[in-house]
Amino acid sequence: MNRHPLATPPPSFLSRGMRPTNSRLPLAFRLQADGQTADAPKSELARTPDLARVEAALFLADEPLAARKLATLANLPDTATARRLVEELRALYARDGSAFQVEELAGGYQLLTRPEFHPWLARLRRNAPETQLSAAARETLTIVAYRQPITRADVEAIRGVGSSDVLEKLMEKGLVRLAGRDDSLGRPALYETTRKFLQVFGLKSLKDLPPSEGLT
Repeated sequence: MNRHPLATPPPSFLSRGMRPTNSRLPLAFRLQADGQTADAPKSELARTPDLARVEAALFLADEPLAARKLATLANLPDTATARRLVEELRALYARDGSAFQVEELAGGYQLLTRPEFHPWLARLRRNAPETQLSAAARETLTIVAYRQPITRADVEAIRGVGSSDVLEKLMEKGLVRLAGRDDSLGRPALYETTRKFLQVFGLKSLKDLPPSEGLT
């Protein structure tokens, strides 16, 4: 799935406050009437206890979960098991026509809606803080993304205008951070994008940024 690096990302899932009152929670949250946990799977789409815990962890997470953290949260023996169960969950979602899928973003896994639902659900994220970027902020963020680590002077040389305020706002939104000091005279600060940048714009890593003439 190809995305422009600065395209507005899809919502990861409907907020619980907007969930229809008659909807059912994932299997990991449902208990039998007698108070016991769910029995062994009875259909090809049923979850094993391990798989249900993985699904529950992904459902509740508001950011990508690395395989190691997912294994810890789901009480799994190792990261290999976590990755295997994620692939099983992906296959189940694809088989039952679910509106959800598990994507690999920013070095971890996250439960997101499928692309065909993005236009309809975009209204729910229209006012999200990370999507409220001015033209100057988008331009500056693009420069940092492709030229990182980069000094403020270099950003300003490309843009042709002062950029200190814009960089500060991008840092406040968690999309840009300080990456140390340059070795040049005065040792100016270096800027780079964050893990949240990858998450917000749907990238596994910076290698997924498409070629951009004049910046790479």
